[in-house]
Amino acid sequence: MSIVAPARLALGLVLACAALPAIAKDKPDPYVAKGEPIDCVQIQSIRSTDVRDDSTIDFIMNGNKVYRNSLPNSCPSLGFEKRFLYKTSLSQLCSVDIITVLYNAGPGLQQGPSCGLGKFQPMEKAPK
Repeated sequence: MSIVAPARLALGLVLACAALPAIAKDKPDPYVAKGEPIDCVQIQSIRSTDVRDDSTIDFIMNGNKVYRNSLPNSCPSLGFEKRFLYKTSLSQLCSVDIITVLYNAGPGLQQGPSCGLGKFQPMEKAPK
């Protein structure tokens, strides 16, 4: 067996893996914007988050309200890691706050890049 065959196989796997993020982005967006963006959301009302990519986070609130935060700049690794932390002394998370990407490195989570949030755009389910 020649060395060329395994090299071609490895190259094929690398290219296939590189195509996965592009395929995932083709998934249709289930939401459409509704109303004017707001500056802050109440932290105690955040039920969960859905990191869509390096610059978009959906905040799912109590009562199934959704607020989309489109970061003003891309936040490296956010879309891959899909987790972040924030620190605030207020009861609100606001467009002036900073999030920090969290990633696995060794025995626990490590802090990665920090990025600013944008305004929170109310969203609703897209009509079918």
